[in-house]
Amino acid sequence: MTARVLVVEDAEPIRTAVGIALTEAGYDVRTQPDGDGFERELATYRPDLVLLDVMLPGRDGFELLTLARETSNAGVILLTARDAVGDRLHGLRTGADDYVVKPFVLAELIARVEAVLRRMGRLRTVLTVGDLEVDVEAQAVRRAGTAIELTATEFKLLAFLAGRDGKVVGKTQLLTAVWGYDDYADNLVEVYVSGLRRKLEAHGPRLLHTVRGSGYVLRA
Repeated sequence: MTARVLVVEDAEPIRTAVGIALTEAGYDVRTQPDGDGFERELATYRPDLVLLDVMLPGRDGFELLTLARETSNAGVILLTARDAVGDRLHGLRTGADDYVVKPFVLAELIARVEAVLRRMGRLRTVLTVGDLEVDVEAQAVRRAGTAIELTATEFKLLAFLAGRDGKVVGKTQLLTAVWGYDDYADNLVEVYVSGLRRKLEAHGPRLLHTVRGSGYVLRA
């Protein structure tokens, strides 16, 4: 099941950018600008993780963090421009799982989200597509029982595609998710897809398909 992430951030540009990035990374996402209805969201949406801005209008992030810890088992990552050591320690001692200081790079935030969810056991650790097994924790790949050696980037690309459950992924989305940027040339993706495809097809029929005009998809 797709992990659910609730984003509580009053700055609209940040809220929108984070929401889009998380959605493109494969998460089910809800966003809100303040703490109004926070209890209701915890009870009805039941997020696996909350990204929580500290400097919110009304109830601040520390108050909402305490509430989340009392009424939910969701992970919490604090987002804040306050980078003083005392603030970070207060957040962590209050129960935050991580603390990200603004401005941040979206790719790093997504990686921190994944790390917290994985520590909590909320992400699948072994992804399967047909006879292909991708062990995310061990960073190991097997096809029909045979191990396949991949580079770190090839593994990251394969794991991202495997985690999309048969959905088509565009080049820009892959650039953001795998390389952390969206301004590389399109042929970077094509080169890595081609190399990955050769390694996979050495052990069976095609799994990594090109959808013309849309992107790539991993499916049996």
